[in-house]
Amino acid sequence: MPTRIHVNGREAVVDAALDTPLLYVLRNDLQLNGAKYGCGAAQCGACKIILDGRDVPSCVVPLSAAVGLRIETVEGLARNGRLHPVQQAFIDEQAAQCGYCTAGMVIAAKALLDRSPRPDEGDIREAMAAHLCRCGTYHRIIRAVQRAAARMTP
Repeated sequence: MPTRIHVNGREAVVDAALDTPLLYVLRNDLQLNGAKYGCGAAQCGACKIILDGRDVPSCVVPLSAAVGLRIETVEGLARNGRLHPVQQAFIDEQAAQCGYCTAGMVIAAKALLDRSPRPDEGDIREAMAAHLCRCGTYHRIIRAVQRAAARMTP
């Protein structure tokens, strides 16, 4: 049955069962491959998206729960050919190595800065606690979020 969802500022119609994890709909039906399958149990953060302003693991959110809500993926953050300040800060701080977890961390950082424009280091650590990075760039990630916060607040 066709289902309408709102993704990255646009309406999309997908033909998927309502109990399909949103991660699969984004990747398989809409070819939005930024969110990654990591654990499938909301434990690693690789699949994070923003759903109506909250960062959530898309691997455990059924399509039915997203109907009528705004979905943002890492692909939707850049505007007019310019990276979002969080994306640019991750590049500037070399916060990504293999890159597998990066999209989820960028999403979590954006969601944090949307709700708390001037987070302290503790706030950043808490927001990133649900993300696993095998490359160990955590100190760079914290600096990237701090850099993005500085750029985004006057």
